[in-house]
Amino acid sequence: MSEAIPLTAAPLTAADFARYGDVIEARATPTAMINQGLCARHSDLARLDFDGGRAGISLFDAEARHLPHVVEMVERHPLGSQAFLPLGPLRCLVIVAEDAEGAPGAPHAFITEPGQSINLHRGVWHGVLTPLDEAGQFAVVDRIGLGTNLEEYWFKTPYIVTSI
Repeated sequence: MSEAIPLTAAPLTAADFARYGDVIEARATPTAMINQGLCARHSDLARLDFDGGRAGISLFDAEARHLPHVVEMVERHPLGSQAFLPLGPLRCLVIVAEDAEGAPGAPHAFITEPGQSINLHRGVWHGVLTPLDEAGQFAVVDRIGLGTNLEEYWFKTPYIVTSI
């Protein structure tokens, strides 16, 4: 393997992540109080977008990863958005890249904080599910249906995330 290209991760913020997808987290002020005032509802936090098919909810069991982390491959889903919601207080490494004429451009790395989830917009190049420090289970909301909804791209020179 050739020398890896360094990639520094930034904390995940809604503003910095907006071109790739939605940050799913509780708002400062809930949309509504429900259930006799005992439950704060934070409504419509992600834009689900599917071409045909339907929304499905799956559970993924992901092994722990650690920094430094080598990024050799990214993927995208041209027929639907994909939301990852950790079912525990996990930090995750999120790799994304803009499309550059059918291939990913230079990747960007983000670190989620416990309580943050993401929804990747349809067609966004992204790394694989990467919980940091400990294994975790995730609810994943994505498109279920016919058609090819996965494209992979292997970098000629890998990237390595060494720090935050």
